[in-house]
Amino acid sequence: MARPRQHAPEALHAQVMAACDAWLCDNPVHTLSLRSLARDVGCAPSTLLKLYGSFSNLLQYVNIETLDRMGKAVASLDESEPEPLLKALAHAYWHYAHEEPHRWQMLFEFPLAEEGELDERQNHIIEALFVRVESALKVHQPTLDDATARRMARTLWGSVHGLVQLGLNDRLGYWQGQPMAVGELLDQLLSTTLAGLRHLPDAS
Repeated sequence: MARPRQHAPEALHAQVMAACDAWLCDNPVHTLSLRSLARDVGCAPSTLLKLYGSFSNLLQYVNIETLDRMGKAVASLDESEPEPLLKALAHAYWHYAHEEPHRWQMLFEFPLAEEGELDERQNHIIEALFVRVESALKVHQPTLDDATARRMARTLWGSVHGLVQLGLNDRLGYWQGQPMAVGELLDQLLSTTLAGLRHLPDAS
C-alpha cells in the first residue's frame, strides 16, 4: 500500500482553506463533510482532526477567513465624511454578501467560537467594524456619548444586516414589477437615521 502523503501543517491548512473556498463558491456549508474535504486535499480525515481538533474548529477558521475578507473590503474605504462612509460600508457589506452568499450565510448560521484564540480573532474583526461605525456616528453627532454611540452602532448595523438578509432571500417585495433594490433601501435607512441624529433633543 502506498504511504499517505505528508503535509506540513501550514501547507495543509492552506489547501484545506482553498478546498473550502472552492466548495462554498457553489454549495452551502451543510453539504460539506470532513471525509469529502479530506479526499479533496489528499489526506485522511484523521489528519484533519489531528490538525484542527474537530470539524467544527476547522469551520471556525473558514469563518475567520470570511471575516478577514469582509474586513479588507471595508478597510480600503477612505471616505472622510460620516454619511458617505456609512453608506459605503453598508454597500460593501451587501456586495460581499451578494457575491459570497454561502460564505456569508455560514458566518451567521454557524456558531462562532466561544473561547480561545479563535474567539479572540473573530471578535477583534467584528469589533473593528462596529468601532468604525461608532466613530462615524460620533463625528456626525458630537453630542453622542460612548455608550449611546456603541448601542446605536449595533442597532444601525442590525438594520443593515436585516435588509441584506432579506435582499439575499428576495423577501423585500416588489415595486412596479421589479424587486426592491437593496442598495436604495440601505441609502434610505442611513439617510433617515443620520437626519434624525442631527436633531437629537440635547444636540447643540
